Amino acid sequence: MPSTFSLIRSVEFSETDMAGIMHYSNFFRFMEAAEHAFFRSIGFSVAARPGAPKVGWPRVHASCDYHRPLRFEDRVEVRLRVVEKKSKALTYEFQFMKLVDGVPTEEVAKGRLTVVCVEHQPDGTMRASAIPPAISEQIEVATGD
Repeated sequence: MPSTFSLIRSVEFSETDMAGIMHYSNFFRFMEAAEHAFFRSIGFSVAARPGAPKVGWPRVHASCDYHRPLRFEDRVEVRLRVVEKKSKALTYEFQFMKLVDGVPTEEVAKGRLTVVCVEHQPDGTMRASAIPPAISEQIEVATGD
């Protein structure tokens, strides 16, 4: 069962500010891209598919600490670790590693994201619900650092 996942991305020009540095908000987009790819890797999606559990994953906590800048065309490995799994929630930690010639050279940022499993109600509201067994059984909490 997966507890970690890694995604490699390049910083696009549109993701930088006037100083040529990746805008802070894009770190959250990279975290979300890694989360979506993680779900795909275990055979699911964060969006409901026919025949799959009809649940959503709203964010209840998001944070990021920045250590070094990323610039246009830098390559970064976004490492996702499942650090907590509760009956209705998952918490991930993300480590952003700058790649030079394909080798991780330094941590540039560290993020954290907590999502809650919800069912969409007929009236349009959401209600927290247990993570469906088909999904929960595919995810485990990472051990160690």
